[in-house]
Amino acid sequence: MDDHALVIGGTRFIGRHTVEEFLAHDYEVTVFNRGNHDNPFADTEAVSHQQGDRTDDADLSEAAALDPDVVIDCVAYKPREVRTATRVFDDVDAYVYISSGSAYGDEEIPKREGETRLCECTDEQAVDDSPESYGPRKAEGDRAVFAAAERGVNAMSVRPCIVYGPHDYTARTDYWIDRVLNHERVLVPGDGSNIWHRVSVSAVAEALRVVAENGEPGEAYNVGDRRMLTLGETVELISETLAEAGVDDADIEVVTAGERELASAGIEMEEFPLYRSYPHVLSTAKLADLGWDPISVEEGYRRAVEDHLDSDRTGRENGPDREDTERVLGVLDTL
Repeated sequence: MDDHALVIGGTRFIGRHTVEEFLAHDYEVTVFNRGNHDNPFADTEAVSHQQGDRTDDADLSEAAALDPDVVIDCVAYKPREVRTATRVFDDVDAYVYISSGSAYGDEEIPKREGETRLCECTDEQAVDDSPESYGPRKAEGDRAVFAAAERGVNAMSVRPCIVYGPHDYTARTDYWIDRVLNHERVLVPGDGSNIWHRVSVSAVAEALRVVAENGEPGEAYNVGDRRMLTLGETVELISETLAEAGVDDADIEVVTAGERELASAGIEMEEFPLYRSYPHVLSTAKLADLGWDPISVEEGYRRAVEDHLDSDRTGRENGPDREDTERVLGVLDTL
């Protein structure tokens, strides 16, 4: 019989691609979630659905009764959820928790597993739902994984950076694809050279499977594209990818603007999606040593662009609107 993977979540973005990754490697898969979103695998024979709330201990225990070999936890956002899951699934071959590069508490280049300090997490942050507590909560979830491994649980952690690709409901990358599609001049904050490590969703899904199969209990593994792009390079690659897809007028001019120019329209640098003042870089050598071999960054963005063209996402809600950026472009034209 094929190995059985239980994916907690499994229908929206990272979870959806993770199900596809395990299916492609001959696993039987069960998705466990509340059923609040359409199930893209409803007609897939090798995928079953167990409805339940992962925050309900009884529901989680019912999922454990399915006797999975591997558990991939896509939607553990609070430390208690990780502690409960590692207790309920204490006899599986692998429990893999999706943490985040945001779990790191120090700005270092690159950030390395076991070396770069993790965020501290107060009792208040551990139960908070705000974006400000996200990194601390993920870090505390990592500590729950490490503690479980010390008890003999085959628990591991994967830390993605910013994830992009098909079905990305955050639409952060879509903001820039939309800009390139609809405007000849695209405004980029700073000088375009800032780096915020990103990763194709298919590379994350592959990492989850590779860690489940080859990872060491109690270890965390960073995951990010093998080659990083600056924000300016990202916009240019999107333009090239659209041109290769046959989109007319995909050739654009990247225009950069500093704090003073942006202030003329009341815009701050951080309002642009995928902008970060200090470089965020994750070392992925530890994951590569397990045999992880992701797709290229060019292929990752080709898939993201193709999906954008087939979707109704614009991402415009994620950054400055065109009227304000046009005002900045006008100011730059006078200089």
